[in-house]
Amino acid sequence: MKKLVVGLTGGIGSGKTAASDHFAELGIDVVDADLVSREIVEPGRPALLSIAEHFGPQFVRVDGNLDRAALRTRVFGDDAALSWLNELTHPLIGIEITARLQAARSDYVILVSPLLLETGQRHLCHRILVIDVPVEVQTQRAAERDATEPEQIKRIIANQADRASRLAQADDVLTNSGTIQALKEGVERLHKQYLGLAMEFNRDN
Repeated sequence: MKKLVVGLTGGIGSGKTAASDHFAELGIDVVDADLVSREIVEPGRPALLSIAEHFGPQFVRVDGNLDRAALRTRVFGDDAALSWLNELTHPLIGIEITARLQAARSDYVILVSPLLLETGQRHLCHRILVIDVPVEVQTQRAAERDATEPEQIKRIIANQADRASRLAQADDVLTNSGTIQALKEGVERLHKQYLGLAMEFNRDN
């Protein structure tokens, strides 16, 4: 049965994972595009072999896994390298995401992705939820969480849709400038709304 798909997105450090984790706690299937993007470059997968051939074997660690941090540093700021990587990985990610959405069994399904609005993934969704925080909060949270240099965080933010563009494309906005409890309460309000929308969606489909 076709499911109502809610695309959940937001900039780096906005709290996408905390929000999607709570939807999961409420019994909703979550498809995580970041998780899929890691799985398609696991040892032995064709994408990892292509990356090693294109960028060099130094981007594969001694344990056989992709050195994601090194690759991130390599491609950000290099438009041609980033474009090549996206052309390799985005179609593979899209195929896997579509399969997982079709396999969902909850009343509706969440697709969480940092690049939902920048890629074709948005066309898989019936509704867009943006987790919103000011850019300065994004930068601080990302630096504390990932121990990433501020300049690299700024480059990552620049590669994502800007805040105004995300908000303009949102059906729902959940502001996450407060406590984790406030975020969870917001998720619970939306969950009730989405259950109602899912009932309508299922009736019409």
